[in-house]
Amino acid sequence: MKRIFYLSTCDTCKRILSSWNTDGIQLQDIKTEPMTAEQVDHMIGLAGSAEALFSKRARKYKELGLKDQNLSDAQIRQFIIDEYTFLKRPVLVLDQQIFVGNSKKVVEAAAEALR
Repeated sequence: MKRIFYLSTCDTCKRILSSWNTDGIQLQDIKTEPMTAEQVDHMIGLAGSAEALFSKRARKYKELGLKDQNLSDAQIRQFIIDEYTFLKRPVLVLDQQIFVGNSKKVVEAAAEALR
């Protein structure tokens, strides 16, 4: 699978995508085309844990008081499936490689893999 999960309304995602070579990569706007449980499970398998995909910056994270809870991987997985804002973005899946988030190091590594 070669796919980028992103949010079209996110300026950071737009900036990063414009710097990557996305030829031949399927783009999935997670707001208009929700992720399936199978897609999330595949990403968790590649990332090693649901927590690696979980965004603690999401507004709902604070609103739901999740920072005060000790969430299991199964709970985190369900939050990601139910609410797209909980996915760290963007996520690039290149066959058996995954790049999660927008840190400079991850963005540069993903750009290199896309060359």
